[in-house]
Amino acid sequence: MERRLKPSLREDKRYLLIEGGSKDEIEKAVLEFLGVLGYAKASPKWITQGQQMVLAVNREEVDHVRAALALAKKQIIVKRVSGTLKGLGKK
Repeated sequence: MERRLKPSLREDKRYLLIEGGSKDEIEKAVLEFLGVLGYAKASPKWITQGQQMVLAVNREEVDHVRAALALAKKQIIVKRVSGTLKGLGKK
C-alpha cells in the first residue's frame, strides 16, 4: 500500500502559462540554463489543459525557470504565473 505525503511535506508548485515553442524546446532551454541539478530542483511537470501549455514548477525555482525561458533562442513567453490552475484562467 502506497502512503501519501503530508501536505506540509509536499513541494509547493506554481503554474506557468506558456506561449510559443514546443515542449522539447522549452525543456531544452531550461536544461541549458539551469543544468541538470537546477532542472531537478525545479522539477517541471507538464499539465494538459485544453490547447494551453502549462508547466508546473517548484515554487522556489520560478524565477530561475522564467529567466531560462527569457534567454531561450526561440521566443518563449510566460503569459501568467499562478498558484492554482484555476487562477491561470482568470482575466
